[in-house]
Amino acid sequence: MPVTVATTPRIDIEGLGRAVSAIAGAARPAALGVGLSNLESGQAYTFNGDRRFPMQSVFKLPLAAAVLAEADAGRMMLAEPFVLTEEQLSPAVSPIAAAWPGRRDYTAQALFEAMVIDSDNTAADVLMKRIGGPGAVTAWLTARRVPEVRVDRYERELQPAVYGMPSFRPAWRDGARFAEARAATPAPERLAAMRRYMSDPRDTATPRGMLEFLQMLDRQELVSPASTKRLIELMGRTRRGGERIRAGLPRDAFLAHRPGTSGVDQGISTAHNDVGIFTLADRRSYALAVFLSGSTLDEGGRDRIIAEVTRAAVRAVG
Repeated sequence: MPVTVATTPRIDIEGLGRAVSAIAGAARPAALGVGLSNLESGQAYTFNGDRRFPMQSVFKLPLAAAVLAEADAGRMMLAEPFVLTEEQLSPAVSPIAAAWPGRRDYTAQALFEAMVIDSDNTAADVLMKRIGGPGAVTAWLTARRVPEVRVDRYERELQPAVYGMPSFRPAWRDGARFAEARAATPAPERLAAMRRYMSDPRDTATPRGMLEFLQMLDRQELVSPASTKRLIELMGRTRRGGERIRAGLPRDAFLAHRPGTSGVDQGISTAHNDVGIFTLADRRSYALAVFLSGSTLDEGGRDRIIAEVTRAAVRAVG
């Protein structure tokens, strides 16, 4: 019986552990979560691997896979048309909401690309409702044995809840108006809501669970080979989060990723994340997930934490 032997070097787990521990110390009072996996051998490292972190727009990656699974099964067509109403619009980031009513007509494919490439919240909410809602996405993940990644709310539900705001209304699709409405909620109430959000198991992933998801995506176990190729290609075109994992990789590395970013209120970022698959010039591929929650650093500082973790990961894989 043939024996398959991994040809990639082993990850320097000890060295990576020291580096990540030091980075986690520099990131305090934020909580840092890290997962790194060799996609050939399966060797993996995690830091706070079983801790749940709020995903923010990282959730669009499992949602995207669930949408493609529906298309693979013939239960929806990517050419399917949608005519968006005001009630379907979601808060920023959403170029689609900003363009309404000048443009109302989209295909599922156009919504899908806007969600993956531009992190469009309206596109995500419309597609999630089309396939059965957040519960359907989490049920799909559970059926595929990815229980540590869960999706529980639409963006239009989650974003106001983070700050203890009333239910979303379409006028808040404009970022400035959303900020005005947020400011109308007393600061102590907003702070209490943010703390609840950071400890809420809903809409979260563990680093270990996200590694499992990325490994299954790479092995084409979640969706068809053609859909896997489509999703990874679009992840490679993601326009946001370029100073995170991307900044820590060699210039000749390929990255397919999905960042996630919360707003900042009272100097606190509830979630600043990046997850994806990177391929080095010699074609070795790795899954990497970095989550940062409760950071008091500015945006550049938060980005640097993720970039530093990535540099440590690259050193560890040799």
